[in-house]
Amino acid sequence: MKHARSVDLAPDAAPIPAGATDAVVEIYADGACKGNPGPGGWGVWMKWGVHERELFGGEPATTNNRMELTAVIEALAALKRRSRVVLHTDSQYVQRGITEWLPNWVRRGWKTAGNGAVKNADLWRRLAELNGQHEVDWRWVRGHAGVPGNERADALARRGAASVAR
Repeated sequence: MKHARSVDLAPDAAPIPAGATDAVVEIYADGACKGNPGPGGWGVWMKWGVHERELFGGEPATTNNRMELTAVIEALAALKRRSRVVLHTDSQYVQRGITEWLPNWVRRGWKTAGNGAVKNADLWRRLAELNGQHEVDWRWVRGHAGVPGNERADALARRGAASVAR
């Protein structure tokens, strides 16, 4: 069972009005797991102009890679219209997966180069769908390196994991 929570940091503001032609939505997304597999969480910090939004959630039994993917999926799903996005992730699995590996997986019928099944294919399919709805610039950022947006997303992911850990 997935638990999710959204915190709007500007409660008097409308949801992030993504899709403005001259605006870019900055997104930082991260996943965390207490044990792998184990209780996991995902966190997202979004900024559009003066508007900010935090999202987080968790699952009681999952993997870190699934939480990393869930974070970017939840971020893109939260956008209400087609948007220009700069999406920061500290997961090379996510960044390289979406920018390098995905086209080959699709071409090979969701098989890896070694002819094995793509792990987390359910999430990759959903991410591919959402990625196609937006203009996304995928950027890798080193985790735990003091990048404020990444640190914030990491704290939210840990909060999500803690919310489902028993």
